[in-house]
Amino acid sequence: MTTEQHENSDFRMRSRRTKSVTRAEEIKKAEQMVRRSQPDKPCHRPRDSLFSWSSGFDNFTGFVNWGFLLLGIGGIRLLLENFIKYGIRVDPRQWFMFLSGKSDGGEEYPSLLLICYSTVPVGLCLLIEKGLSVDIIAHSPGMVFHVINLVVMVLMPMVVIHVKDSGFSLVGAMYVCMLYAILFLKLWSYVQVNMWCRNRQKTHTQGRIRRQLSYNNLQSSSVKQNTSDTNNLEHEISDRGSALVQYPDNLNFADLYYYILAPTLCYELNFPRTQRIRKRFLIKRILEVVVGCQVVMSLFQQWMIPSVKNSLIPFSNMDVAKASERLLKLAIPNHLVWLCFFYLIFHSFLNLMGELLHFADRNFYCDWWNANNIDIFWRTWNMPVHRWAVRHLYIPIIEMGYGKNTASITVFFISAFFHEYLVSVPLRTFKIWAFMGMMGQIPLSVLSKMAERYGGARWGNIVVWASLIIGQPLCIMMYYHDYVVTHFGKTLIEDYSVV
Repeated sequence: MTTEQHENSDFRMRSRRTKSVTRAEEIKKAEQMVRRSQPDKPCHRPRDSLFSWSSGFDNFTGFVNWGFLLLGIGGIRLLLENFIKYGIRVDPRQWFMFLSGKSDGGEEYPSLLLICYSTVPVGLCLLIEKGLSVDIIAHSPGMVFHVINLVVMVLMPMVVIHVKDSGFSLVGAMYVCMLYAILFLKLWSYVQVNMWCRNRQKTHTQGRIRRQLSYNNLQSSSVKQNTSDTNNLEHEISDRGSALVQYPDNLNFADLYYYILAPTLCYELNFPRTQRIRKRFLIKRILEVVVGCQVVMSLFQQWMIPSVKNSLIPFSNMDVAKASERLLKLAIPNHLVWLCFFYLIFHSFLNLMGELLHFADRNFYCDWWNANNIDIFWRTWNMPVHRWAVRHLYIPIIEMGYGKNTASITVFFISAFFHEYLVSVPLRTFKIWAFMGMMGQIPLSVLSKMAERYGGARWGNIVVWASLIIGQPLCIMMYYHDYVVTHFGKTLIEDYSVV
């Protein structure tokens, strides 16, 4: 059979199929018309129930509204129950005492002193970079000095909080540890970026010298003309880039402290800037920060503290049923506080700082609430940390010849260390629960991907939300129990369970 005959055969077959389908539809329509013409006034036709997958119905907006309404009613009931049981516990006068460490009646304000001391490692970092830029300090000793400066900076809160047993409140100590952890990441990026610029400058200088020597050896007029064109191009590029800050002109306190205050962990010599400050936008962010702080502190004092204290005895006695009930009861206020904290920090405060500093990159978070697995969640919920981890940890480790799994485990290890640092140091209770919780994200990531693969994206997202809602209050209960046992002994557990 020739090709032309084969094509004609296919065309006739498709034509017959089209005619048969059309004929079937015509027969079906004719039957319906005959059925409607009957005197019994038919009202039935083939249809699936709306809850059947085959129905194709997907508009459940009413159920979503019902869910939010039911959730709101449940929250109001819990709020009324809390007020009836514990009364009004909110005391704004204690908030300054929490931050300053004045809660024990001392006069030293150790938290504020450590905040002031944080300028010392920042200044030392700039001095070392100045020395490296003018070759007063060699590269290897300079890197050693930077490592010592960063390590001492991280250890400083640990030593001071451990040695000075009194004066530090929980919130004040956590704020200090958070500040020093952020400075560590910022200065790491500052040192690494300046090292890249220094290496680029040396390579560019050596290349320019080699080109100049080759130009001097050329004698023909045509080559001289090409050399002149090349020099003109270099001058044009240089003129266009003269508006940008070049290394080592960036090594000054104004540039460094702009970066320290900027809402980013990744250093650049030339950040994207906005042209003006939007006053209405700024006022909204200021109001959100002020009101949000009151809401978070009020929820913490009124709702979370009683729930944590009530969970102490069941958790200590390993009463699984009561401990589980306390865990679920604590999960609601904890998750609400966590969501408020996320909005307050990543939207309100960081946008406020960005607006004041004309910082144009406002990509502080992505749609982490739609994450289908744990990996996507950690890549989207905290963009400044994710961007720092990729730029200064993950990619350099890959460039050193290691595999992606090694780089990912290293990133999780550093993250786990700082999570433990931010919890154990303020509590002066050196456990590994936060560290293990972060390292446990690796197998949990595998589980969430399996749920996504076999159950669909919705089940993967459910695993992500479940880990957030249940994991955090479990960690809080464990640390509060260990804190009471470590500092006050098992005999006083009942005293610290009384609200």
